[in-house]
Amino acid sequence: MSRILIAEDEDRISSFVRKGLTAAGFSAHVVGTGAAALEESAGGGFDLLVLDIGLPDIDGYEVLRRLRGSGSTLPVIVLTARDSAEDTLASLEGGANDYMSKPFRFDELLARVRLRIADGRAPSTTVLGNGAVQLDLRTRRAIVDGEPVDLSAREFALAEEFLRHPDQVLSREQLLSRVWGYDFDPGSNIVDVYVGYLRGKLGAQRIETVRGMGYRYR
Repeated sequence: MSRILIAEDEDRISSFVRKGLTAAGFSAHVVGTGAAALEESAGGGFDLLVLDIGLPDIDGYEVLRRLRGSGSTLPVIVLTARDSAEDTLASLEGGANDYMSKPFRFDELLARVRLRIADGRAPSTTVLGNGAVQLDLRTRRAIVDGEPVDLSAREFALAEEFLRHPDQVLSREQLLSRVWGYDFDPGSNIVDVYVGYLRGKLGAQRIETVRGMGYRYR
């Protein structure tokens, strides 16, 4: 049975989420502070964290920063009343795997929980490589032409998606769904921006633009 940690200080919401997840066959545990979320997460006994940003002691952004700084790959779904584009990007850039704003539909949350738990299962290999680019999926480190390269959480996820599908054209919609896990405005250029970042770090020649279709890693 998958175990889910819920970091939420509003009793009404935490109780609603816990009961719903329990009814769906999960084991759910609630904490009301960021410090408790970090302590429980460090034990390694959970498969996913549902994290509120507005916690009373350490906010969710700091919880995310410390989690990822410690090397934790625990899947995180941010669940918060803050719904601006800036908050969304800050959460995802900080290492969240998904983002939902309140009020929310439980069936949508449940679908995302199931998806992120499936994504978070241990990979069959810890190092993903293609040519001179290697990604260590355990330590979240990148090596390019024999040298370490710093990638943000979102850059790493995008690079991983490309390396898992070499020579395959990936549309912007596919990359948004798989990497960001959030329904951005179709007019958003977030994919193009991050492809530009990756080209600067992995080498421009490695990611090809396929006009009218998307991008291909070569």
